[in-house]
Amino acid sequence: MSALEIQNIRKSYGEVETLKGIDISLESGEFLVLLGSSGCGKSTLLNIIAGLAEATSGDIRIGDRSVLGVHPKDRDIAMVFQSYALYPNLSVHRNIGFGLEMRKVPAAERDKAVREAAKLLQIESLLERKPSQLSGGQRQRVAIGRALVRKPEVFLFDEPLSNLDAKLRMEMRTELKRLHQMLKTTVVYVTHDQIEAMTLATRIAVMRDGRIEQLGTPDEIYNHPATLYVATFVGAPPMNLLNATAEAGILRIDGTSITLPLPATKGDIKQGQELVVGIRPETLRLDDHGQLDAVCEVAELTGPELIVTAQAGSQRLMACLPPRTAIAEGQALKLGFDANALHLFDRATGQRCD
Repeated sequence: MSALEIQNIRKSYGEVETLKGIDISLESGEFLVLLGSSGCGKSTLLNIIAGLAEATSGDIRIGDRSVLGVHPKDRDIAMVFQSYALYPNLSVHRNIGFGLEMRKVPAAERDKAVREAAKLLQIESLLERKPSQLSGGQRQRVAIGRALVRKPEVFLFDEPLSNLDAKLRMEMRTELKRLHQMLKTTVVYVTHDQIEAMTLATRIAVMRDGRIEQLGTPDEIYNHPATLYVATFVGAPPMNLLNATAEAGILRIDGTSITLPLPATKGDIKQGQELVVGIRPETLRLDDHGQLDAVCEVAELTGPELIVTAQAGSQRLMACLPPRTAIAEGQALKLGFDANALHLFDRATGQRCD
């Protein structure tokens, strides 16, 4: 039995359809990340699961029952919001236990649950403070603690780290990963940050225009993107995309004199077919016998790597090279890569070719 079943969920506002038939089945203990840009429908879907919005059609099942029409408090879910939503006049202890207090849970049982959650989140010393006395990361821990004490079937997170600075986001990602590994709870997590998705998820649903573009593990999403959109959305720096045309056994890169061997594993590609060749920047290397001729435009040292933006004929590409590489603006480069690093997409449909 699935912990969460999303069956052909559609949502319309008048004639505008924001969700166009979403199907996902989550087993107990999975961590699903809904990933996409603003307006793709990910928060709308989360709100439908939570009961904060109604689906136009379809069904949501938690455990063995449909929860459409069921009040949010009766759905056996707990939600953590982007804004923390803490009560400023209550202590951390009462904020964490407030939901239990409203359910008339006895004080001793409530106190035990709050202290257990605080210990897990390493905020035991903060229980008597007010939210105004906490940092952003501490407030987020309190909001997570309030969800933890509910011990629900499904946890829902709506961009919970977006208000934190980069260092705190990284720390909280680690905390969330640790908690999930300890508690083995089922999680649905919304974000537009592909780093959060890749580090936290057991599966990622990449959403676009109210549809799921691809549903898979982080490894599948990154190393076997199903569409051009997924290929460019996941990865930093993003995948290089070079327009090309298939000829007899080769790929001719448009606007250059470069030709690449056409991999035999890349499906039924027809001669003359217009393609997009995808190459991840980190798979490129300096190589005197490399397949790509380019000229350096900009070299940016990030610390652990040197990101080089180069021009290959009329097309631009990026390469992630070792940090001590000496490259000057205007320098001619030869870049090599392994044949299995190529990703081919049909230019007309955006679909993967293999």
